[in-house]
Amino acid sequence: MLKNKKILIIIPARGGSKGIKLKNLKKINGKTLIQITIEFAKSLNFVDHIVVNSDHKKILETGRKMKVNSMIRPNKLSGDFISDYQIIENTIYNLKKSINKNFDILIYLQPTSPFRKKSQITKSLNELIDNNLNSIWSVSKVEKKFHPKKIITCTKKNYFRLFDKSGEKVVARQQLDNTYIRNGLFYIFKIKKLIEKKSIYLNKSKISITNYHVINIDNHIDLRNAKKFRF
Repeated sequence: MLKNKKILIIIPARGGSKGIKLKNLKKINGKTLIQITIEFAKSLNFVDHIVVNSDHKKILETGRKMKVNSMIRPNKLSGDFISDYQIIENTIYNLKKSINKNFDILIYLQPTSPFRKKSQITKSLNELIDNNLNSIWSVSKVEKKFHPKKIITCTKKNYFRLFDKSGEKVVARQQLDNTYIRNGLFYIFKIKKLIEKKSIYLNKSKISITNYHVINIDNHIDLRNAKKFRF
């Protein structure tokens, strides 16, 4: 609990993955991604409850061995095109039925971004509570050379066009504003607003800019880089 708010952590970790088979069970420095994330969650002393949500037996077993709630994910929520909100809603609904507890704030931790700092989450959580925000997402700044106004898309005939037509007016990078990409380190939500809106896209939301190196593991190259990384 923090400032009289009950804090829930959900760790989504399905078994299926197109990029890397059983990605959440891959190891970095002798520990699986799911182990690393559970250990981090348990290190946050203001957290009231931790849930691992998965469709895979070994991932659920890891959660049980590490003494956190392991909740099996139904098959209908185990496909490639399932939203984060669907996972969150299902977890909170089943949690309410199983332990009959309500929580005020959700911290959503994705195992595929294993290098995160407690200080950033703690600062963001305090900001959300103190300023009555509905959510805070961790993000990384996008280099100007990858700015959306410089991105090109192609038609089926391979004709190109600017992703953002206003990019035609850009002649120098000084004209480009700062843009950010969510990095998966954490999402913090006010649960009541999340359930009311039925979406992770809430008003009164801010970003927390990550000022350290982030590795988001989507493919084998990312995994190799993560194994070499010293955090």
